[in-house]
Amino acid sequence: METVTVKINGRDYTVPAGIKIIDAARIAKIDIPTLCYLKDVNEIGACRLCLVEVKGARGLMAACVTTVSDGMEIYTNTPKVVESRKTNLELILSTHKKECLSCIRSNSCELQKLCLDLGVTDENRFAGKNNEYEKDESTAFLVRDNEKCILCRRCVAACQNVQGIGAIETINRGFDACIGSAFEQPLAATSCVSCGQCIVACPVGALYEKDDTAKVWDAINDPTKHVVITAAPSIRATIGECFGYEPGVDTEGKMIAAMKRLGFDGVYDLNLTADLTIMEEATEFLGRVQSGENLPLITSCSPGWIKFCEHYFPEFTDNLSTCKSPQQMFGAMYKTYYAKKRGLDPADIVVVSAIPCTAKKFEVRRPGQSAAGNGIYDVDYAITTRELARMIEKAGIRYRDLDDETFDQPFDIGSGAGVIFGATGGVMEAALRTAAEVILGTKLEKLEFEEVRGTAPIKTATYKLGDLEVRVAVASGTKNAKELLNKVKSGELAVDFIEVMACPGGCVNGGGQPVQSAATKAAVDLKAKRASILYNADSKMALRKSHEDLAVQKLYDEFLEKPGSHVAHDVLHTHYIKRGL
Repeated sequence: METVTVKINGRDYTVPAGIKIIDAARIAKIDIPTLCYLKDVNEIGACRLCLVEVKGARGLMAACVTTVSDGMEIYTNTPKVVESRKTNLELILSTHKKECLSCIRSNSCELQKLCLDLGVTDENRFAGKNNEYEKDESTAFLVRDNEKCILCRRCVAACQNVQGIGAIETINRGFDACIGSAFEQPLAATSCVSCGQCIVACPVGALYEKDDTAKVWDAINDPTKHVVITAAPSIRATIGECFGYEPGVDTEGKMIAAMKRLGFDGVYDLNLTADLTIMEEATEFLGRVQSGENLPLITSCSPGWIKFCEHYFPEFTDNLSTCKSPQQMFGAMYKTYYAKKRGLDPADIVVVSAIPCTAKKFEVRRPGQSAAGNGIYDVDYAITTRELARMIEKAGIRYRDLDDETFDQPFDIGSGAGVIFGATGGVMEAALRTAAEVILGTKLEKLEFEEVRGTAPIKTATYKLGDLEVRVAVASGTKNAKELLNKVKSGELAVDFIEVMACPGGCVNGGGQPVQSAATKAAVDLKAKRASILYNADSKMALRKSHEDLAVQKLYDEFLEKPGSHVAHDVLHTHYIKRGL
C-alpha cells in the first residue's frame, strides 16, 4: 500500500495515499466535526463544518473532500477554523426549528452536540425569514419535518447511493431548497420501500419513525386487553447502544427484564417463529425444486425488500416465498393456536413486536396478514429498537442495573438458526441447515455455511447436497438486490435460492436501529459488530437447527399438522401485489 507523510497539528503521521483529510485526522485520533459527511455514503462538503487550514492553501479546505498529499501540513483547531465553524453553525441554526427539549433526537442530535462543543447558543445574529413546511406524515412508518432539516443531504445519499431508489431529492433552489419527492408528492405516493435508511442517516430530528408507543401504553393500561410483546433477534444485539453500551455488546437478559417491567402480559422470543418460517420456507423450496416452478425461490422476511420487489421487479413476485415473516407468523399463531389454548378472544389480544425495521410498520397492515379473520390483524403494533428504548426510559427503568431474565413460555424456545436471521445471509444459512439434512437424510457435521456470511453486498455459493446441486445468492441493500436480480433476468447468473434483505448488512443495520454519529460509523463497522453477537449466540446454543426445535414440532403436532399443510398455508402464508412504478 502506497503511503504519504502528513503533518497534523504539528505532528507527523504516515497515512495511506489517496485518503481524505478527515480520514487522515481520524488516524491521528482526531474527529473533525461535520454534519453532511457520512463515510462511503455522502461526501459533498456541503455543511462547511469540516473546514481546516492547510499550509500554503489560499483559504480553508473541506476535510471530507480534500485528498492528502505528501508533505501536507494540516491544522484542525486554529482560531480561524474554530470561528468559521461557529459561524457556519449559527447560519444553520438560523433556519432550524429549535425544539431541542421536545425533539425526538435530543441528546443524540449531532447538531446539538456540535453547538455544545463549540459554545454556540440560541442567540442568533442571523435572524430573518424562515420557510414554513407541513410535516409529511403520509406514510405508516415515517415523519419528515423539513423545518428541522439542515440540508445535509445524507438522507438523499442513503436513498439514492446506498439503496438505489431515489424516492427523495433536493427540490427547488437557493433559499427555497428543501428535501422532497418529485412534483412535491407526499412520500406515500412514491415508490419508497419504507426501509428507513434515511432516518439512521439523518444527523438531526428532521426524519423519524412514526411513534406508536402511546398506543402501546394505552393498550397496556386497558384492563380488557391481553397485551404481549415479542422481540426480534437483532434487537438484543443493538438495544444496549441506546443505554450507553458500546456496539457489539449483547444485553438480551436486561432487555427481557426491562420489557417485563413495562406491564406486558407476556414477553416472548421471536426466534421460535423464525424457526417456523424456516420449516415452511425450506419445505416450499424443496417443493419448487421438485416441480421446477417459480425458481429461484426468493426469501420473504424483509418487508422493505418485498415492497421493493413489488415496485421495481413485479415480474419476480411469483418467485417470492409465500411465507409470512417471523413477526407476522408470531401474531398469527398467537391469535389462533394460543388464543384457543388460553380461551382468549383474538379481538382482545394486542400483539406488539419490537423490531429493527421501519418497514414492519407498513407490513402489519398489508393485505393477507389476518389469520384470525374478521379484520383482526396478526400484529397490532411494530415498534422500533428506538421506540422500545424510549418506553423503557419513560418508565424510569434503570436498564444497566437490571439482572438478566428469560423469555416467557411457551414462546421461549428457539434455535441458533432463528438467532442469525438478523444478519445478512442468516436466513439462507438457517434454511440450508434444514434443507440439507432433509435432502441428505443425515445430520450435517458442520453447520456453518460460511460462504453466505459476512457483509459483502452480494454473495454467491454452490452446495452439493447428494445428487442435488443448490446454487444460492445473498444480497443486502436494495441497490445490490437490483444488481443481483438484473443478472438473474439477463441469464448472467443462474441460482436456485436467493436471500434479500432491504437494509445493508441485514436487520442489524435496519432503519429502526439506534442512531450513531458519522464519527462512530466511520470508526466502527456497525454491521459486523452487531452481527457478531448473533453468530456468537448461535455458536453457543445446544439447539442450532430449526427442524430440531421441539416447540416447533409441538405446534405442528397440535395445530399445523405438517409443513406446507392446508392449515399452515391458511395461517402462515400470504400473497403479494404487482405494484410497478
